[in-house]
Amino acid sequence: CREVVRANGFQSAYLRPIAFRGHGALGVVPGAETPTEVSIAAIPWGAYLGEEGREKGVDVCVSSWNRLAPNTIPAGVKAGGNYLSSQLISGEAKRRGYAEGIGLAQDGTLSEGAGENLFIVREGKIYTPPAGSSILSGFTRDTVKKLAATMGIEFIEQIMPREMMYIADEIFFTGTAAEITPIRSVDDIPVRCGGRGPVTKQLQDLFFGLFAGTTPDQWGWLEPIYDDQLKESQPHGATAVSL
Repeated sequence: CREVVRANGFQSAYLRPIAFRGHGALGVVPGAETPTEVSIAAIPWGAYLGEEGREKGVDVCVSSWNRLAPNTIPAGVKAGGNYLSSQLISGEAKRRGYAEGIGLAQDGTLSEGAGENLFIVREGKIYTPPAGSSILSGFTRDTVKKLAATMGIEFIEQIMPREMMYIADEIFFTGTAAEITPIRSVDDIPVRCGGRGPVTKQLQDLFFGLFAGTTPDQWGWLEPIYDDQLKESQPHGATAVSL
């Protein structure tokens, strides 16, 4: 990943490593002789749900498509086939005029966005669906959990009904591409804060501060990419490999 960023001379990029079965048997189960290939892309990419959405929030809807049921295929890993579910959820939402869609778990409780983890802020606490709700336990999700701890905010993973979104003080998405994006309405019902709430903004400031050098990297997340950065002792001397 470091070599690909260096080869392109990027200062900011989205990284996408893909491991896949190469040329070999065409059956459902590849034979032992079929090689595993790896491709790594580094792509300049702006805010996934729009620059304006990062500040003002985005409008979303609950999709008619549910997330994957447990014990069908593993929802907790970044397997390429899982993203057919994401295509269906996001495509439906965009056809209806929304920025993104939210999928429910098989029992009708909250799961996640098409390509993002979902968070609800209520009465000063942050809530998010647990791993058992057919979510991808993302890196940025874990980042927010750790940042919330530095803010002294209680972070709760629990099964939640759909209506929790309609009584939320704040709602936001996280993801490798979405980073931290506030939600301003769900199913045309405005979130109480009206857009980006104070907790979401503080988390954004801490998150983006990691790249600007204003948030101390006490977890060892930042990694130098270029030779001149290896000599730097300040946090801003490192380019962060994607969280």
